Amino acid sequence: MDLFLQTLLNGLLQSGIYALVASGLALAVGVVGIVNFAHGEFLMLGAFMAWAASAFLGIDPLLSLPIVAVAVFGVGALTYRVSIRHVLLAPELNQMLLTFGLGILLQNLALMLLGGNTRTVTTPYQASSLNIGELSIGGPKAIAFGLAVVVLGALYFTLYRTVLGRQMRAVAQNRRGAQLIGIPVDRVYLIAFGVSCGLAAVAGVLVSVLLFASPTVGLVFALKAFAIIVMAGLGNLTGVLWASVILGLSEALVQTYVPGGGGWSDAVFFLMIFGTLVIRSFRKAA
Repeated sequence: MDLFLQTLLNGLLQSGIYALVASGLALAVGVVGIVNFAHGEFLMLGAFMAWAASAFLGIDPLLSLPIVAVAVFGVGALTYRVSIRHVLLAPELNQMLLTFGLGILLQNLALMLLGGNTRTVTTPYQASSLNIGELSIGGPKAIAFGLAVVVLGALYFTLYRTVLGRQMRAVAQNRRGAQLIGIPVDRVYLIAFGVSCGLAAVAGVLVSVLLFASPTVGLVFALKAFAIIVMAGLGNLTGVLWASVILGLSEALVQTYVPGGGGWSDAVFFLMIFGTLVIRSFRKAA
């Protein structure tokens, strides 16, 4: 029983980062109406910025988190202004090709400038842990989960309790109607896309502490984020939370109870996408 509870706890802690990445992606899809295939590369930017702050300035990665989030928000806003806004009314294939190309560009720039080696950070709390009865919680994982909860709480408060949040939800429901009542749609899109990238960067800072920074570190998290928003429903920010928990718990259970589960766990999100699409197709047929 202790092993089972420990497995569930590990999965729950992992779901915090998944929810951060997926919430950012869902915001871009739900509000801006674009599937950002470069989302993982913004996570990579956050991871490398946190590593650079630690390696060159001696700043704890978690203390650099607000600076990294604001910086990548700016990068995302600039990206929207320079490229994304010009394809919003274009066919979806054009949008996908643009963001896919942007992702390749950012990844290859990182490879050229920083090389393909992984970069790790060292913190005083790296090996710390908290014991609750027979259960053990790694210090970095607990801190990362707590920060993820705080950031997501701020996001949902903004969306449901502020004027900007109401504007975002109005634009997501009906762009033309929002324009008619005076909402600055282009400004809302810019902020939403910037926040989307900033959330990915926050997740990247946490990943740099828990794992490492590398030019390709964002790919697997982006793929899992796609699985989560497919499960939740495209643009459904509330559903992202429970879908993230399901993915985190499923991976943890596979890692613990399936022989060779460490390798199989990375395929769980493919099964989730497949299962969700099959179930929805049966519902439509019925």
